[in-house]
Amino acid sequence: MKKFAVAVALLLPIFASAQYRTPSYSDLGDSEMVRALKEDVSFLASAALEGRAAGTEGELEAARYMSQRLQETGADLLYASPEGDLFGIQRENGDTLRSRNVAAFIPGSDSRLKDKYVVVYARLDNLAPRTLSIDGQPVTKTFYGANGNASGLAMLLQLSERLVTNKVLLGRSVILAAYGASIPECAGSWYFLNRSFPDVANIEAAVELEMLGTGSNGFYAFTASNADMNSIATSLSATLQPVHPKVVAPEPCPSDHRMFYDRKIPTVMFTTGMYPEYNTERDTPSILEYDWMEREVEYIYNYIIELSGRPAPEFNPSEAAKEQYLAGSKGVVPYYECDTKPTFLGSADPAVFLKKWVYVYLKYPREAVQQGIQGRVLVDFIIDEKGHVTSVKAARSSHPLLEEEALRVIKASPDWKPGRVNGKKVKAQMSLNVEFRLEKKK
Repeated sequence: MKKFAVAVALLLPIFASAQYRTPSYSDLGDSEMVRALKEDVSFLASAALEGRAAGTEGELEAARYMSQRLQETGADLLYASPEGDLFGIQRENGDTLRSRNVAAFIPGSDSRLKDKYVVVYARLDNLAPRTLSIDGQPVTKTFYGANGNASGLAMLLQLSERLVTNKVLLGRSVILAAYGASIPECAGSWYFLNRSFPDVANIEAAVELEMLGTGSNGFYAFTASNADMNSIATSLSATLQPVHPKVVAPEPCPSDHRMFYDRKIPTVMFTTGMYPEYNTERDTPSILEYDWMEREVEYIYNYIIELSGRPAPEFNPSEAAKEQYLAGSKGVVPYYECDTKPTFLGSADPAVFLKKWVYVYLKYPREAVQQGIQGRVLVDFIIDEKGHVTSVKAARSSHPLLEEEALRVIKASPDWKPGRVNGKKVKAQMSLNVEFRLEKKK
């Protein structure tokens, strides 16, 4: 048997910085979902597709691919042609913009709601300039490659597969769409909502997937401050989730959600591209963090399931609903939404908690060392109004032995200084990865 030594002391600097920022499951090998995401991105981001720009052969091939893959997941295509719904829109200069949409359908299971819809969509095209808000200032950049939205399209396909498999959990029916000519006119989504789809009045909510390939830089949800849509994120924050988005008020970038807002349809945009990391001249598949994408798929899937069965969200929710969101449906607020974040030993940086408590008192299970077991444990916990650490649970674990030790150390945590919202102490939900790593003894 190979001998192993625990490399805790040598790895402490790594744990304190990179581990919290960029957790990965790559040590455990690619999951089936990660392999599928990589395969879809590889095709959709290929140079042969010319950025999937409106009217190009690349867009046509991308539309065919999305139609075929949506059918393979078990969703029913809305359009007879595998090339999607071809449309033309006249521009102000007199030219006609030609593009196409791809869409599929998954029926809901609730007899009262199945004739209502949730639309889940991603933009089909890529190569074009975009104006983003960076540090509050408008900046125009040109995007190419994988994260200009091959990531969103690949995740749309994975969501389709999961929703089809578990459609008994759906209340409302779900429409999955890839909109052409999104940049810069949002033409595909406009055409879908104003010309193509005959039952727009029964679309009660929408979910946008926008550049979701770099999760270690942050995972964000933008709802235009819609309290009903935000309340779902608040509700999920109190449950076991592989990742939690930060709900943000500034619009990350102009996109198709504006067409849904124009029709007064509540919409949430999920993105990992909120801040300067988003501002990349040229993206390639190699920059994508597929383990993070897998977590985001799981979270967004749970969000859609919750959204599909709830009362229809209001486009302009009442002040009472906004107050309920601030308080949290169960009095629990996501850590990053606290006005004043909980602090440990005077720091609001979770890496300090890992460095100064978790990895100081963590004991690598002897049996795990003997068997060469290593990996990560994603732990959810709540810091209550008194600063006590409560509701400690494992959201994901690579092995029960590692899980038991990770939970033991976090449950034993000293009190924190509690977080606050509007000056009031609140329960704050946190999620942290605890890493166990072995190295061969020389």
